[in-house]
Amino acid sequence: MQTRDTLPDSTDYTLERREFFRIEDRVGLEVHKLTPSAGFDENPFGDDHLENLEAEFRRLDQDIKSQLASLADQDRLLTGLVKSLNGKLDTLARIMAFQQNPLQPEDWQDVTLSEGGLAFCASPQAWQTGDRLAVRMTLPPELSRPRAVAEVLDIQADETGRARVHTGFIRIHDSDRQQIARHVMRWQIRQRQKE
Repeated sequence: MQTRDTLPDSTDYTLERREFFRIEDRVGLEVHKLTPSAGFDENPFGDDHLENLEAEFRRLDQDIKSQLASLADQDRLLTGLVKSLNGKLDTLARIMAFQQNPLQPEDWQDVTLSEGGLAFCASPQAWQTGDRLAVRMTLPPELSRPRAVAEVLDIQADETGRARVHTGFIRIHDSDRQQIARHVMRWQIRQRQKE
């Protein structure tokens, strides 16, 4: 499984790019503090048994997408039908995944999200700078569920007695980062369409 560690980059271009690709959204958020001795590959969410199935699902999805490109040149009607069936299966898979582990209303939060990390509200005593967190997000409307290991970079108390916890991803699979990137782009497109 390919992973990529994210290291802070001080160049102005990277900061501007991250700012541009940062959104304010409401997502399902599950956060677990990792012990200092915990390995990066430890899974606190209790769904290890699904990892192989999810990897196979992603592999098959990529196969279909690559074959659709060549089929499009030969038969447009059949390509449209296969795309529709693939979309239907994707929707069914998302529904099943969500029903299997439904989030409670309190699990949905307003966050600031980018490919590099996220910020969310919590009790001021819940986290400390330097804590490592296992994070899993549910991103609507697609209901994709990227996960990452994040480090608490900063905690800022607000006037309501809560704190804004700023984190940076220190370990994230490329496929999870791509899910976040697609979600951010789709969110920005939807916002432009509303204007």
